[in-house]
Amino acid sequence: MSADASPPPNRVLADLFVRTRAQEAALVLGAALCTALFAQVAISVPGSPVPITGQTLAVVLTAAALGPGRGVAAQLAYLLLGAVGLPFYAKAASGWGALVGPTGGYLVGFLPAAFLVGLAARHAYDRRPRTAVPLFLGGQLVILVIGVCWLHVVASLDFATAFHKGFVPFIPGGLLKAALAGLVSSLAWRLVRAREA
Repeated sequence: MSADASPPPNRVLADLFVRTRAQEAALVLGAALCTALFAQVAISVPGSPVPITGQTLAVVLTAAALGPGRGVAAQLAYLLLGAVGLPFYAKAASGWGALVGPTGGYLVGFLPAAFLVGLAARHAYDRRPRTAVPLFLGGQLVILVIGVCWLHVVASLDFATAFHKGFVPFIPGGLLKAALAGLVSSLAWRLVRAREA
């Protein structure tokens, strides 16, 4: 294989390493635990019930690495483990109340975001910064849009207020996380191409 050759576009990073169901389950659980770990990086936003966290970075990175099916499974495992009482949500929160409260829409939004990012990764959009950064930004946008709509309904806020409290403060962090994820993902694929050359 030449140095310019790339792995087939229908493969994601996990496909290069998974050989058994046990390995697949371990990766899914590892991605859920990664999301839980990144959730603990949380900064309160004055006047908003929604903190800035590292969760969305974990969601898009793990989804790209795992693909759509495993990516959704990882986020579903994360949501369920937190819902049953493990301190997996932001600031070590847990329980069903977190899923139906003001921040619940953001958490639920992890599922479609993981599917869409994982699907795009199956088409090689995560392999180069020029396509990876917009992909990861789009994944976070999905989460924010669902989260704002949920916040609007659950917190009984007018849409403009919900948008101001649940979307605007997250724009700089979203851009930064998309750039970081794009760099990490493209670097991982560069290493894969070098190894397979």
